[in-house]
Amino acid sequence: MNRFRIAALVGVFAVCISPWLLGQDQPPAASTVQPPAAAGVTDTEPTTSEKQITAYTLPPDLCKKAHDRSRIHFRLAVIGFVYGLVVLWLILHWRLAAKYRDWAERISSRRFVQSLVFSPLLLLTIAVFSLPLDIYGEVVEKRYGISVQGWDSWSWDWIKSELIGLVIGTILIWLLYMVIRRSSRRAWFYFWLMAVPIGVFLFFLGPWVIDPMFHKFEPLQRKDPALTASLQQMVQRAGENIPPERMFWMGAGEKTTALDAYVTGIGASKRMVVFDTTIAKMNNRQIVYVAGHETGHYVLQHIPKGLAFFATLLLLFFYLVHRLIGWVLTRWGAAWGVRSSDDWASLPAFLFLLSLLFLVTNPVASAFSRHLEHQADQFGLEVTHGLTPDSGHVAAQAFQILGEVDLADPDPNPVNVFLYYDHPPISDRVSFCLTYNPWEHGGGGEFVK
Repeated sequence: MNRFRIAALVGVFAVCISPWLLGQDQPPAASTVQPPAAAGVTDTEPTTSEKQITAYTLPPDLCKKAHDRSRIHFRLAVIGFVYGLVVLWLILHWRLAAKYRDWAERISSRRFVQSLVFSPLLLLTIAVFSLPLDIYGEVVEKRYGISVQGWDSWSWDWIKSELIGLVIGTILIWLLYMVIRRSSRRAWFYFWLMAVPIGVFLFFLGPWVIDPMFHKFEPLQRKDPALTASLQQMVQRAGENIPPERMFWMGAGEKTTALDAYVTGIGASKRMVVFDTTIAKMNNRQIVYVAGHETGHYVLQHIPKGLAFFATLLLLFFYLVHRLIGWVLTRWGAAWGVRSSDDWASLPAFLFLLSLLFLVTNPVASAFSRHLEHQADQFGLEVTHGLTPDSGHVAAQAFQILGEVDLADPDPNPVNVFLYYDHPPISDRVSFCLTYNPWEHGGGGEFVK
């Protein structure tokens, strides 16, 4: 979903923050180099090449493709934001929200039933308007060989994601207007109190309920026992509790060529996931570094830190929207057919303001995410030091593979990085892996002693 449709779920907190909470991390990757056998980390398959990494580079043809794809994604992000605002404005200008409200009120006087009518109509309208951009984004990924998913499968995934959004959005929209009607002056705070635990619950539930709707998962131990054993050694050294039964293989290859691994969930749903594409392209040492990066997110408490950071942002957003919505509706509400802030038809105006706030604060959120990802990169280097010979070079290899397969731009637009990059550029990550060596003069790591 693009940013304005995330806002359309108003309080789907977990959806808003999961990219920054390491939910779907882009893993480090590498060009294929085979260092000497590691103590405790075994390799069962050779890498595809043996290349010494000194910096992140791509051959000219791949470099051009990576740069072109990055430029298209940057333009799509900017266009998508502007287009999202235009869609919300058109819904207000054409009085579609007011028409949906009228239909809902004619069907029932009960507020929850009205939400069951109004919310899906509005959210589906936004989704249909957004569909051309969604399709074009998928066309770009197919053009550059990242997506291999058939259109039937893609369409079914789109429908499932919209159905999930409709269910969650309908409930949250009902809760929003319930608190506005009961306490208009403090509704922003009361809704925030409800949105945060709902978001945390969704983050908890996602690995069990939502993720399996889109991909196939199997125990990693069944698919790759040697890799599982190597990951267990790393996890134990990190002092984290991720037993083999919480390590999963994900069948991504039927939809994408991209490489990835991630950690997700909290409490009983906590788990580590490795893409089948990653296993196919990287050797065990490289994947252990990737997993070390992911484990760092848990050990360094990035999930609670991220929750606190984005919960605070969300509280600020709700307060500012509360202060602005009255002026907006006084100025334009009559033309839009919106009666007051507790009118269902005011929702697009709320979403318009939320979208503007997301734009203004996105550089801050992206910078915060890049900071967490850099810490996780450092943790991965420290936790694999001593387990993997020449662990810094192995990590650089992993990033090189990721860049080659996922077409990461070696020289991204600084404005793009500032606005939208939630991970450091791969060129910076490779450089850090090759130069970080606190043990050289008898020192030690910051996170792993």
